Amino acid sequence: MTVTQDRQMTYVKMRRLVSFFSALLKGKKADFTDLLHKLVSSQQLCQRLDTQKILRRQSKLRKEKEEESTVISVNTESSPMKPSDFDYLKVIGRGSFGKVLLAKHRKQGGYYAVKVLQKELIVKRKEQKHVMAERSVLLKALQHPFLVGLHFSFQTPKTLYFVLDYVNGGELFYHLQRQGSFSEHRSAFYAAEIASALGYLHSLNIVYRDLKPENILLDSEGHVMLTDFGLCKEGVSIGGIMHTICGTPQYLAPEVLQGHPYTPAVDWWGLGAVLFEMLYGLPPFYSRSRAKMLENILHAPLLLLRGGVSQAACSLLQSLLERDVSKRLGGSHDLVELQEHPFFAFINWDDLLARKVTPPFIPKTTGPCDITYIDPGFTLQPVPASVDERCQTGGTSELFPGFTFTHQMEDMAAQLIS
Repeated sequence: MTVTQDRQMTYVKMRRLVSFFSALLKGKKADFTDLLHKLVSSQQLCQRLDTQKILRRQSKLRKEKEEESTVISVNTESSPMKPSDFDYLKVIGRGSFGKVLLAKHRKQGGYYAVKVLQKELIVKRKEQKHVMAERSVLLKALQHPFLVGLHFSFQTPKTLYFVLDYVNGGELFYHLQRQGSFSEHRSAFYAAEIASALGYLHSLNIVYRDLKPENILLDSEGHVMLTDFGLCKEGVSIGGIMHTICGTPQYLAPEVLQGHPYTPAVDWWGLGAVLFEMLYGLPPFYSRSRAKMLENILHAPLLLLRGGVSQAACSLLQSLLERDVSKRLGGSHDLVELQEHPFFAFINWDDLLARKVTPPFIPKTTGPCDITYIDPGFTLQPVPASVDERCQTGGTSELFPGFTFTHQMEDMAAQLIS
């Protein structure tokens, strides 16, 4: 299906309209003490042999990654990294507190995505905890093939720097804008890799909470890479309860929108919304009216009318986009329930985790610094001169203690080069 100009403009305008609402939602808290109760009883994962095989493989993968990429934390004052160690080439993204830049390390020569955050804005909005939680999750993301990893982080008196994997296959949103929708096979492949990443985070008691096409990248080989962990919540086990209202409106689970206590199952609702958009070209409860869209999420029936979508796909969408959390797929046994659904019958989950399944689309990138699939709305912006603060790290570090770190092996490599 080709995206019409009307659809592009309407959808982009809608996202701009809801961005303000999203900012208002982010970080707001309410007192739900009187409402606290378990929505889903804590249950053990199924003890099936195939499931145990996947879990053992994930455990083995974590250990191998830990051995290969031992991480050491250092304090701000002794950080070996500083802004002037990089050449900043292009703007490739933006967020609430700054921009994301394509950068090249001057000595080592590697290309990175450097997320530059302004401390003043973070402190003004009282978001220090979210930033430190993002750092913590990024360290754990190193251990999974479908999560963007962190190489370095450091700070100056005014700025925080995350030095991340540069993933240049483009945002899923970028490709959806241009193609309108994906085939069912392609959608299932992406959904399976996203589910694997979410299941891994859940196994570490981390809830993602902000799944949307803009946060799903493709690498140069066509595999999914989940990024932007600023809204992640740590320490939440399956069946655990959260209260903070946060996320992007058109992908919010109804229990979050209503201000009710919620569980890690919100991520499976988010996956359902993203899968629906991949198959149909729009989020499941989309309306030009923001108020109507939010009302639809809470009460409207799920419409699966367009042809070309299999019964298995419809079944999965209905099971993920289930308002009753106790009945939502993934709500009790998490990833295991999705792996057993007929929609994913062709997926070998063991091979998927090992990146042995050939992606249905491979980006035509010419090299590690290719920006072909990055939105020109970002790349045509000038690189801010302020990102290259030629000063030593330090200053107001007491607001972000323990922020700075580097890989031990990359630190050794830098010392050898110098």
